[in-house]
Amino acid sequence: MPTAPKTSAKAAKPRKKATRKPARKPATKAALARRSATKAKATQAKSARTRAVHQAESAVKQTQTATQQTAGVFGDYAERAVLIPVGAALIARDRVVSSVSDTVSNYSSSAKAQAQLRRFERRGLTARKRLEREVRKARVRVERELRLRRKEIEKNVNGTFSDIEARRESIAKNGGEIANRVPELANQVQERILSLV
Repeated sequence: MPTAPKTSAKAAKPRKKATRKPARKPATKAALARRSATKAKATQAKSARTRAVHQAESAVKQTQTATQQTAGVFGDYAERAVLIPVGAALIARDRVVSSVSDTVSNYSSSAKAQAQLRRFERRGLTARKRLEREVRKARVRVERELRLRRKEIEKNVNGTFSDIEARRESIAKNGGEIANRVPELANQVQERILSLV
């Protein structure tokens, strides 16, 4: 199969006349300094524009994120405001249903009702026995304390009475001795008086 001859891109384009650029004069130091200052200013301006564009993009992204988060927070609160009462109502309904079904299952037949009543009776009997046991223990404890206190008081009173009895005996003994010495003392006093006279 014959192929079309390939032509080069250069050959297809018409040639322009070569224009001659005027020869440049050698640059002076001041011109070079001005050129480098101009390039530095252009570079600084370009970087400032780039920074401003990036900051603007960042601010837009932050605003979008904040808006989405705020919308999400409000959505969460609205959802919770709806779900909490619904959940509470469902839990209350479940409890009522379970208590009614328990009651129905416990008292559905006379045998089950009798068994439930016996269970209640046993529970009451256990509670009564426990109460009686506690009352008995309290009574025993109070009686023991009263006996101990009575013994202490009797001991103190008996000690006091024995002290009083010992003093009475001592006084009686001393009184008897003094009574025996009275006539003797009277004789001595009389003799003395007579000797003085």
